[in-house]
Amino acid sequence: MERAEPLADSTITVVLKLSRLPSGEPEIFRSIQGEGASTGAPCVFVRLATCNLACTWCDTKYTWDWQRYDIRRETIDLPADDVQQRVLALGPDVSRVVVTGGEPLLQQDALAPLVAALTGKGIPCEVETNGTVAPSAGMAAAVAQWNVSPKLANSGNAASRREVPKALAAFAALPNAYAKFVIVQPADVDEACALAERHGFPRERVILMPEGMTPDVLLQRGEWLAEACAQRGLRFSTRLHILTWGNARGR
Repeated sequence: MERAEPLADSTITVVLKLSRLPSGEPEIFRSIQGEGASTGAPCVFVRLATCNLACTWCDTKYTWDWQRYDIRRETIDLPADDVQQRVLALGPDVSRVVVTGGEPLLQQDALAPLVAALTGKGIPCEVETNGTVAPSAGMAAAVAQWNVSPKLANSGNAASRREVPKALAAFAALPNAYAKFVIVQPADVDEACALAERHGFPRERVILMPEGMTPDVLLQRGEWLAEACAQRGLRFSTRLHILTWGNARGR
């Protein structure tokens, strides 16, 4: 195991709130990136807890829905040094880390030193975000790729909560930020394109992905969505992890 160097002044403990796996361990695991611009790439996922939105179709409600889930059972507070050590302990061939949630940028002050430390060890980090919180300068400098998923009306969130112009404009200005939209019905395609154009995301960095938690639903929606992407010159993404393992935690 490679020893992690301290992320900050040893007198200060930087703590992150992570989701737990069913075993009770922090949700840090090897897999492949199942969505977006890096689909198929081997990676280590680090899933943080808490979110500022409440999407009706969210498949990780255990990270934020404390009406249905017990926050004490589903989350764990870990020093960022410990998170780094757990990532490095997965092997010397870790080539990419994907920080997901929940909404990671709710914890970006604590997250930035971890991302910077992993980057310094030659491990690029992707961060998945709903695009409602603008990245700090430290995060913007350290993150290799932003997977921004602005929410549409199909998410069930009020427009005033899910569409934050200042934050979306900040992401659109970053050359390494992709806008990935979750599509439920054909009308969502027009809404996604309008939102991307409104906030300045270049078409080559716009990705449309079908919503679905089962292979059957993904394949059904993917058929007409892939055709729509081909006709409009947009990128298409499926959810490779769902097609491969189903909606299993830690995969």
